[in-house]
Amino acid sequence: MAKNVFRKHTENTSTQTSAEDVQDDPSDKKVKKNIFDFFKDPRLHLIFGLFFIFSSVFITFSLISYLFTGNADQSVVEALFTTSATESGRETENWLGLVGAIVSHYLIFKGFGIASLFFMPLLFVYGVKIVFQKEIYPARKLLNHTLFLATWVSMVFGYLTFLTAQEQAIGFLGGGIGYELSILVDNYLGIGTFLMLGFAFIVYLIFSLDITTLATKKTKIKPEEEDKKTLFDIHGDDTDDSTDEQSEQLIVDNNIPKNVEEWSILPKPANITSPDNLELTIENENRINERPSPFSEPEPSKPELEKSFESVTADLEPYDPKLDLSGYKYPEISLLKDYGEQKNYVVTKDELEENKNNIVKTLSDFSIGITSIKATIGPTVTLYEIVPDAGIKISKIANLSDDIALRLSALGVRIIAPMPGKGTIGIEVPNKNKQMVSAREALMDERFTNNKMELPIVFGKTISNDVFIEDLAKMPHLLMAGATGMGKSVGINMLLTSLLFKKHPSELKIVMVDPKKVELSLYNKIERHFLAKLPDSEEAILTDTKKVIHTLNSLCIEMDTRYSLLKDAGCRNLKEYNPKFVSRRLNPEEGHRFLPYIVVVIDELADLMITAGKEIETPIARLAQLARAVGIHLVLATQRPSVAVITGLIKANFPARLSFRVTSKIDSKIILDEGGADQLIGKGDMLLKLNADTIRLQCAFVDTPEVEALADFIGHQRGYSTAYQLPEFFDENADPTVKDVDLANRDPKFEEAAKLVVAFQQGSTSLIQRKLSLGFARSGRIMDQLEAAGVVGPPNGSKVREVMVRDENSLNDLLAGI
Repeated sequence: MAKNVFRKHTENTSTQTSAEDVQDDPSDKKVKKNIFDFFKDPRLHLIFGLFFIFSSVFITFSLISYLFTGNADQSVVEALFTTSATESGRETENWLGLVGAIVSHYLIFKGFGIASLFFMPLLFVYGVKIVFQKEIYPARKLLNHTLFLATWVSMVFGYLTFLTAQEQAIGFLGGGIGYELSILVDNYLGIGTFLMLGFAFIVYLIFSLDITTLATKKTKIKPEEEDKKTLFDIHGDDTDDSTDEQSEQLIVDNNIPKNVEEWSILPKPANITSPDNLELTIENENRINERPSPFSEPEPSKPELEKSFESVTADLEPYDPKLDLSGYKYPEISLLKDYGEQKNYVVTKDELEENKNNIVKTLSDFSIGITSIKATIGPTVTLYEIVPDAGIKISKIANLSDDIALRLSALGVRIIAPMPGKGTIGIEVPNKNKQMVSAREALMDERFTNNKMELPIVFGKTISNDVFIEDLAKMPHLLMAGATGMGKSVGINMLLTSLLFKKHPSELKIVMVDPKKVELSLYNKIERHFLAKLPDSEEAILTDTKKVIHTLNSLCIEMDTRYSLLKDAGCRNLKEYNPKFVSRRLNPEEGHRFLPYIVVVIDELADLMITAGKEIETPIARLAQLARAVGIHLVLATQRPSVAVITGLIKANFPARLSFRVTSKIDSKIILDEGGADQLIGKGDMLLKLNADTIRLQCAFVDTPEVEALADFIGHQRGYSTAYQLPEFFDENADPTVKDVDLANRDPKFEEAAKLVVAFQQGSTSLIQRKLSLGFARSGRIMDQLEAAGVVGPPNGSKVREVMVRDENSLNDLLAGI
C-alpha cells in the first residue's frame, strides 16, 4: 500500500510539474497545435480513404488466394521468425506474396475463417465515404450486419468442424475464433448450439427486415364515433320557484361537433341578478370527465404524394425528379415520442359550472343579461359563447375582460365581440389542467396523411380539438412573433417537421437563417437532402449577416430566372410549370429544369434588421411581393414585433400572421392588427390571422430529441453530392478592383485555368471548378488572378465574365509578360 501511495504521489507530482512546464513554455502549445492541425489536414483524410479502398482490394485477393495456397503457406508463416523475410518471400505461393500470406493466415486460420471476407465491403464503403463524400450504403448499418454475419458464419463452420473432427480438412472455414466459440457454447448447450444459432439468425432477420408480425391479415381498429353534443338547460324565472328542481333531459344532435357543452337560458323579463336562480341540468356527465384518446386511431400509412400531371406523349416516359434518390424513405411516425393518454388532463363538471356561474355573476353585476351560454372545450382554453339580451351594447361586454379574469382568477381572458359568422360573443377562459398536443398525435391525423396540399403545415389544434392544417403555398408567406419562451422556436420546428414528413428532397429546398447559431443547428445533418445555399458558402445554415444578404439577393436572382422559364413555357405558376416539364413538353437544352419549392426560414428577423436594415428589407420585400408564383415562400420570426423590425413594406406583403404571447397590446396590434396576443397564456398558445379570420390554436409540441432523431433518419440516407446550389451573387457595392491579388504567387492551376477559359470563351468560376475538380473558394481566387492578369473582365452581375483574350497565342504572349 505504501508503494502505491508513493507511486500516486510521484505521478501527481510529475503531472503537476509537466503541466507547469507546458504552461510556462508556449513553444509546446505550438507543437501540440501543429500536431492537431496535421490530423485535421484533408489531404491526410484523403490518403486514409484511399488506403482503405486499396487495402480492401488487396486483402480480398489475398483471402481468395488462401483458399488454394493456404496449406502450402502455413508452414512458411509459422516459421517466419526463424527464417529471413527474403527466403520466406521466395517460398510463399500466395498471389499477393509474403504480406498476403501473413494477412490471410491470421484473418482466416486464426480469425473468422472464410467469414473474414465480410469485412472487405465494410472497409471499401468507409474508404469511398472518405474519398468521394458519398455513402454507398449506411456505414453504421453495414458495420452491424458485418459483425453479426462474420461471427455467426464463423461459429456455424467452427461447430461443424468440431462435430466432424475434420480440423485439417475444413478447419479454415470457421477459423480459430469460430472454432473456440463453438466449443465454449457446446460446453453449455451441447447439440442445442444449432438451436441457438438458428434463433440468433431469426432475430437478425427480424431486425434487418423490420418484421413486426407473422400474421397474414391485419385487423384495423375502427375509429371511435364522435361524441354527441350535450345541452344543458338552465331556466331562470323569478315568479316560479319550481324551476329549482329540473329533471334531466337528453337532447341528441348528430350534426353538432364534439367537445361542445351548451347551456340554454330562457328569456327573462328582468336582468339576471344572481347565478343561484339558474339551475344547471347536466346530461351525460361521463362526456365531461372522460375524453377519447387521440392515440386510439390506427397508425397511418406512409404519405401518398399527389401525382397530377398532364398526359404524357406516347413514345416518352415522364421525367421522374425522384429518380436520383429513388431509395429515399420518408420519416416514420415512430421517430416522434408517444406521450400516451394524458390522464391528468380533465375538464370537470365542477370547473365548467364554476366558470359559468362566475361569468353570469360578473355580467349581472354590470346589468347585462344573457339568453344562452355554450361551452366548447379545447386543449388549453374553453370557449364560452353567450347571447346577450336585446338592447345590450357589445362594447359594454368587450370591455369586461379584466373583470371576468379577476372573478375567474385566470391568467388572461380574451373576449371576441362579436364572433365572426356567429350571432354570439366569445369568452375564452384558460383550463386549470392544460393538455399538451404532441407532434405525433397531430401528424397521425388523417387530414394530414391524406391531404393533397403542396406544402402542408400542421400548426396544432383548435379550440374544438380539431387538428389545424394549412398550405404554405397558399398563405403564401408567414410572419411569426412571440416573446422569449412562449413557443416560437417549437412552432418553427413543427413547421419544418411537417414539411420533412411530407415532401421528397427533390420537391423541397429550405434556406435557413439562424443569427443565434443554436436554434436550427440540428438540421445541418440534412444539408445534402433538403437545404440550399450559395456555392461559396461553407455552412448551409446561415449565421453571418453578410452571407444572409447575399443569399437573399441570390434568391431574387433565382426568382427572376424562374419567371423567365415560366414565361418561355407559357405558364402562370410553378404548379403548372412542373407538370409540363415532367411530361417532357419542355426542352432541358433551352434551360428548363424541374423546379423545387424553396422555403426561406429566418429565425430572428430583429437582429438582421438592426445590423443590416435596408439591405435586408429590400430583398425580403421583393421576394414577398413576387416570389409566390415561382414557389419561393418566406417564414419570418421575431421576438419583438416593433415597427422598426416589421416595417410597413414587409407587413403589407404578409397576409398570414402568427403570434404567440407578446408583452404588450401594442405588439399585438403590430403583428395582428388587433389585440389579444398579450392575453394568451404561453406554452404554445397562439393566434393565427389568416384571410381576415383570427383563429386560436394550441401549437403541437415537438421536442429537441425528436428533431434530432428526424434529422438523423434523413441524414443517414443517401443524399445529393452537395446542397442545392443557389445562383452566384456579386455585390455591386463591393470594390471591383483586385489590387490585393499578388500575381507573383499564382496558383499552380493558373495557366491551366487560363487556357480553359480562353478555349471556352467563358469566364465562369463554376467552369473552372467543374473542369479542374477544384473547390469553389480556390476557383474564385484563380478567377481574381485571371482578372488581375487581364485574361477576363470584372464581374458582370449574374452573368459570366467577359474573356479579354481571344486565342491561345495571345494568351501565351500575355502570360510571358507577367
